[in-house]
Amino acid sequence: MSHPAWIENHPQGIVLLVKVQPRSSKAGIGGEIGGRLKIKLSSPPIEGKANKELIELVAKRLKIAKSAVSLVKGEKGKEKSLLCKGISPQEAAELLGGG
Repeated sequence: MSHPAWIENHPQGIVLLVKVQPRSSKAGIGGEIGGRLKIKLSSPPIEGKANKELIELVAKRLKIAKSAVSLVKGEKGKEKSLLCKGISPQEAAELLGGG
């Protein structure tokens, strides 16, 4: 079974390739853009607030602990990579709307 381009296999779970839109009026998943999953965040991109909200939102949608989600690339940019432990690409695609 294939999965979207924005989900990569990883020995500990998956890596999500995301593009964030901070300061959005409403937080949520916004579909695919340029091979990445678009995620809207209400927080501003200052003092790590948007990154914290991103991890909380992804963990909630994937039904995994916040501690199982970590930012591995793109701390200061809009394009980010998140390591999500303990979930398969198929489960993630279903829960995030790409399956």
